[in-house]
Amino acid sequence: MSSVEQLISRAEALLVRLEAVLPLPLQAPDWSASVAFRYRKRGGAGRLEPVRHVARIRLGDLKEVDAQKDKLLRNTEQFVAGRPANNVLLTGARGTGKSSLIKAALNAFAGRGLRLIEVDKADLVDLPDLVDLVAERPERFVVFCDDLSFDEGEAGYKALKSMLDGSVAQSSDNVLIYATSNRRHLLPETMKDNLGYRHTEDGEIHPGEAVEEKISLSERFGLWLSFYPFSQDEYLAIVAQWLRSFGVAEEAIAAARQESLVWALERGSRSGRVAFQFAKDFAGRQGER
Repeated sequence: MSSVEQLISRAEALLVRLEAVLPLPLQAPDWSASVAFRYRKRGGAGRLEPVRHVARIRLGDLKEVDAQKDKLLRNTEQFVAGRPANNVLLTGARGTGKSSLIKAALNAFAGRGLRLIEVDKADLVDLPDLVDLVAERPERFVVFCDDLSFDEGEAGYKALKSMLDGSVAQSSDNVLIYATSNRRHLLPETMKDNLGYRHTEDGEIHPGEAVEEKISLSERFGLWLSFYPFSQDEYLAIVAQWLRSFGVAEEAIAAARQESLVWALERGSRSGRVAFQFAKDFAGRQGER
């Protein structure tokens, strides 16, 4: 074998090894496999995995969040119908139904072509690839980012900011971003940020650059939905709703009132999540009697 042939052979072997480690282009999944997908990265390569068992929560299961529900449904209805709609940021107290409301909306509109893609914040840098992948699809896609928050300098922060509003390339008309967060502005807020505020001669107060930067991402969401801690009566109504969904009799629901309050006191929260957890425990114990 000549030196040229040896060089070509070594180059071909090197290319084979490089192809094995370089990330492959994002491939389309079997879109008929599910109505919800998760974006996952393995070895630097991303792929969409169908969710085999989608959460079965329905809109009727969610109580005491009617105002937020109406606004999200109106926005999603516009989106599915091909009319203008906004990206949505759901913020507020933990366990109050932010994520559940998005899942329930998916179940409500899946028959009309709505699909959901769940993306972790660490993978938001790949948002442009995801948008390009689904751009020509007939379905309408909600990119779902759950429990979203950023620390200073995270790459996903800039990627999301550009995708929402600011990139030269316009986002596809069949993609919206729905995100939940316990932080209204998605970034940690510190006391030193307030030092940048300045007062003008006409009495106006203007935030400094640090505060402006932290507000700029959340402002890119066209629709904000705020969730608040539940009162005792609201908590009890949610407990009763979940107990009914588990088939518990009305007499038993009334008898469970005091026990559910003790459960919430021990957990330090009267959230919808705590109500659901109590209902599961109580309904499960009913089968032992």
